[in-house]
Amino acid sequence: MSFRARIAIAAAGAVALAVIVASAVVYVVARGELRAPIVDALERRADELKRHQLVAIEGPGGELFLGGVGPGFGEARAYVQLVKSDGTVILPPEQELELPVGDDVREIAGVEGEESWTEPTIDGEHMLVLTVAYGPNTAVQVARPLTEVDQSLERLGLFLLLIAGTGVAVAAALGLVVSRAALAPVRRLTGTAEKVTATGDLSERIEVTGRDELSRLAASFNSMLAALEESMRAQRQLVADASHELRTPLTSLRTNIEVLASDHALPPGERSRLLSDVVEQLGEMTTLIAELIELARAEQQTVKPEDVRLDLAAADALERARRNHPEITFSATLEDSVVHGVPSTIERAIANLLDNAAKWSRAGGEVELTVADGTVVVRDHGPGISDEDLPYVFDRFYRARAARGMRGSGLGLAIVRQVAEAHGGEVVAERAEDGGTQMTLRLDGEATVADDPAS
Repeated sequence: MSFRARIAIAAAGAVALAVIVASAVVYVVARGELRAPIVDALERRADELKRHQLVAIEGPGGELFLGGVGPGFGEARAYVQLVKSDGTVILPPEQELELPVGDDVREIAGVEGEESWTEPTIDGEHMLVLTVAYGPNTAVQVARPLTEVDQSLERLGLFLLLIAGTGVAVAAALGLVVSRAALAPVRRLTGTAEKVTATGDLSERIEVTGRDELSRLAASFNSMLAALEESMRAQRQLVADASHELRTPLTSLRTNIEVLASDHALPPGERSRLLSDVVEQLGEMTTLIAELIELARAEQQTVKPEDVRLDLAAADALERARRNHPEITFSATLEDSVVHGVPSTIERAIANLLDNAAKWSRAGGEVELTVADGTVVVRDHGPGISDEDLPYVFDRFYRARAARGMRGSGLGLAIVRQVAEAHGGEVVAERAEDGGTQMTLRLDGEATVADDPAS
């Protein structure tokens, strides 16, 4: 059953319940209002009879008749009879109908203050009978038919049933109409999801109107599609860039290996140079592949963030930079600073900043490291970044014109930016006032963690 049908059924059910309850209340109130005048009339008539002296009159044939009844209810169809405790019934002379007498009626006879209401059906006619104690071993019964009341209630019940049925049908129809309108965003969402599944086109979007929950769901779905589209674009770009970057060293490596494997005699020292080139190219490829893996791991980070002493992480990265670049002088000002994140990725980002600064520094140059208040600043005294390269230094595989003769994959600073964004921060590159470059890494937020598929 569709969700739309369930909404329509739920609406119809709710209306049906409300109509049934309301109809029952109306029926009970109407029944009480219609019966109230008859009840009042019977009570008044019983009081009148109790105040009169009722006598038994013997007829010509020796039968007994009830005398002293007085005027009736103002209509012919009203009944009175006197009942004795032994079950004897005495009727007025003009009355032919005898009301049924049971044990409960005989028990009331002569018991002061006792009374009872009964609703017998006599000769197919529904009656309302009031029995009250009259005198010693005697009770009086007064009755009126409820035919008109029953007919009115029957018509009212039929009318209420018609109203209930119409209300339920209208509610079901309106439920279908309302559910169709209310679920229009869901249908659009479903259609878009099915289209994306069938075509793989993540550029599809849902038109969002309004600010209700369904509109917010559509907006969230659009945001998810945008994030997926950006992720797919980044993945395709990464694959394309990696393929391009790997093509050159692979071609060169293959050429050198083919030359080494050939039977041609090589000049003195040429074989050693080619072997050295092969080793160097393998090292560059190893570095490139390691950094590609680092980027992929960072995008699917599953390590839970924790409180990290930023100054201690920077100190570890600084020691590694000093070992890798003994020709560079590193100075540091490290203040106690705590951030919430992943220790290994933070240390890697700082190490990449230090390696980049060392690469652009001349032998004997100085690289300055400062840590304070969740911020890492690395400054070198090299040639600085040109204005045309400054906007692209954190792009993957971007190599400044001046850096194309240097070793490196062009991924180090891209990893820094990725770590910064994963921790809700940023990294900024700028030209230093006295020459060189200053990189500022701010880690003000908390690391975002992807769901671990193994968990």
